Amino acid sequence: MKNTTFVFLSLCLALSAQAEIRTWKDATGTHEIKAELVGVKAGKVTLKRENGTTITLPVASLSKEDQALLGGASGGGAATASAGEWPQWRGPNRDDVSTETGLLKKWPASGPKRDWVSEEAGLGYSGFAVSGGKIYTMGLFDAEEKVVCLDAATGKKVWDSFVGAIYKNKWGDGPRCTPTVAGGKVYALGGNGDLVCLDAATGKQDWSKSLVKDLGGVLQNWGYTESPLVDNDLVIVTPGGPKGAIAALSTKTGKVEWQTSDVTENAQYSSIIPIDHNGERQYVQLLMKSILAVSPKGKVLWKTDFPGETAVIPTPIYKNGQVYVSAGYKVGCKAVKIDGDTVTEVYSNKNMENHHGGVILVDGLLYGHSNNGGWTCQDFKTGEVVWQDRGIGKGAVAYADGMLYCQSENDGTIALVEASKSGWKLVSSFKLEAQTSQRAKDGRIWTHPVVVGGKLYLRDQEFISCYDVKD
Repeated sequence: MKNTTFVFLSLCLALSAQAEIRTWKDATGTHEIKAELVGVKAGKVTLKRENGTTITLPVASLSKEDQALLGGASGGGAATASAGEWPQWRGPNRDDVSTETGLLKKWPASGPKRDWVSEEAGLGYSGFAVSGGKIYTMGLFDAEEKVVCLDAATGKKVWDSFVGAIYKNKWGDGPRCTPTVAGGKVYALGGNGDLVCLDAATGKQDWSKSLVKDLGGVLQNWGYTESPLVDNDLVIVTPGGPKGAIAALSTKTGKVEWQTSDVTENAQYSSIIPIDHNGERQYVQLLMKSILAVSPKGKVLWKTDFPGETAVIPTPIYKNGQVYVSAGYKVGCKAVKIDGDTVTEVYSNKNMENHHGGVILVDGLLYGHSNNGGWTCQDFKTGEVVWQDRGIGKGAVAYADGMLYCQSENDGTIALVEASKSGWKLVSSFKLEAQTSQRAKDGRIWTHPVVVGGKLYLRDQEFISCYDVKD
């Protein structure tokens, strides 16, 4: 094993510096190389030599620090993030399903132990990306929206960085996006459509683009809420508007690589997911009147109608050739099967009318809150209701280690519920203690919970709370 490692590292030490280079170390910490990151896919990292040739290595052969930096670089097509990594919206695979084990299956009556509370997040509904021992989120400070980096162990602010001017809204001012961490950079989108690329260590801005001014985007009633997708060397976003609904920019320069001029619907509030179907990479997005997939070159691969009303928000779900979406405002849900450049409807009903708390897929079952029926378990293949329960009322959901982490948007109740097809099985609950006095009258506790690294992260505006849920 030592000889193999030595040979492997001897080859890698030939790598030399180029633009965007960094020093990479092996898992033992005794050898290091300098190289440019090309991309991460299927658990392997590709690095570029000075002479232009590339080498592909297992991510697991690198140091923990390097693995942390690479946590979000694949964009979520397959889980590559190491333990303790939640590098983007809904986690490594954009599905809000954590692979962690060894978590508490029951909480004390007062709830799990709270490690810390930060009051430095600013206002807004931005979620959390957790990578390399840091938490990345966004917040409003007076009239400025910023990306905020906190130390995950203490909650202390490490840096903040300007994104754009205040986005104002009666449901609450400020940003809604969850930043994406990939390849040592942070990508974030402000409420007015300001897209930035920052250095993850320092917060220094590499580049900035306006989805409105530069990409012809049209700002909707609730602002831009999408969380950018980073896939290899592309940042994929949804500006909407006459220049094209979906666009891809270079991760390094912010240059617009393509925009779907043949699909010009306005943006909604959903975030794109990457999928691999029959060996083909696709980017799937939900718009007001359609569901569609785009290739890494910007070609629209397929498109199907969707009966959206007022706002469509939840992130799509993909499994075994089937795409599932849901929306509120009496719309319900729809599932389609992909067949080449066409799709066929599997079902369309109102069994899951998810507003914006998210739906998750675990072992063939969908879980989420439905405006029609309360907390709902739905069969992914058939669309039929398995069970429904009013539970703790409307809210968001995450999954880890056999349990659902359900959050009430009204009073901040956090419930630990067994993920089971036999019904709503509430095990424990507590009420989020650190709640803001600055929330807008029409606002609620809308930031989704995140479970990563044995911690449960919750937010109500400027307050971020960290709880220890490790068994």
